[in-house]
Amino acid sequence: MPHTTLTVPAAEANRQFSRLLRAVREGTRVIITSHGEPVAQLGPPDTGAEVAARLNEALAALESQWEQARPIVVEAWTRDELYDRDKARD
Repeated sequence: MPHTTLTVPAAEANRQFSRLLRAVREGTRVIITSHGEPVAQLGPPDTGAEVAARLNEALAALESQWEQARPIVVEAWTRDELYDRDKARD
C-alpha cells in the first residue's frame, strides 16, 4: 500500500520523472494533473492477486445486479403503429 499521495502538474512530472519514479518505488502514489484535472497516476504495478481480487469483486457486483433484474414485457406492434409513432414526434 502506498504511504502518501503526491499531486504534480504534467509539466513538472515531465521534468522530474526520475525523481517521481524513485518516490513511487518508496511507496508514494503520484497523481499527474493537466490544467488542474487528474489525467494519470503513477504507482507500483498491481500483483496478479490484486487484479484477480478486483475482477472477482466486479463479477460479484454484476451477478448481484442480474439477480435483482426483472424482465420487461413489451407487447408486439405493427409496422404501421411504429410509423404513426414517428409521425407524432415530427
